[in-house]
Amino acid sequence: MRLHLRQLDALAAAIAEIDAEVDHDLEPFRQAARLLRSIPGVSDLTAQVIISEIGTGMSRFPTAGHLVSWAGLCPRNDESAGKRRSTRLRKGAPSLKTTLVQCAWVASHKKHSYLQAQFERLCHRRGPKKAICAVAASILTAAYHMLRDGTFYQDLGADHLYRDTPEDRANRLARQIAKLGFTCAPAPASDRRVSV
Repeated sequence: MRLHLRQLDALAAAIAEIDAEVDHDLEPFRQAARLLRSIPGVSDLTAQVIISEIGTGMSRFPTAGHLVSWAGLCPRNDESAGKRRSTRLRKGAPSLKTTLVQCAWVASHKKHSYLQAQFERLCHRRGPKKAICAVAASILTAAYHMLRDGTFYQDLGADHLYRDTPEDRANRLARQIAKLGFTCAPAPASDRRVSV
């Protein structure tokens, strides 16, 4: 019996030593998962899937656009002789794409968030499937910057897409008027009061 107990103690010590080494090696992955869990719609399991697919070092992707393209979340450009044939999503990492689309569905229901505002804005023009793929690409872009810089997610807010200064809005409207064939030069309103 003593022989078996000594073997059990030796095995328990070996397991504890291996666990200590694994804990030390897994710490960067745990920190990356903590960062990604701050994104709306990303749970612990989905953060682990994202990290297992793209890793923690973003040095192999020069920009976030390269990562989004590698994941297959950007539409392909299939055009020849001025005719557009297909704008389907590219083939990419299938499990990563599926996971990000599921995260995007959850994030699109978070009240007063940038991702919900982006989904609603695109859903009216392009439909829900294309809108959700755009939200998934935004989540992956945020993940790229968070893993590269080591920062937590900071929501831009639901009104981020509509935060224009009056001058920017006037210039944008003037450009739209110019496209219609009219001339328009925006100028600030004077403070003169008109008496009746």
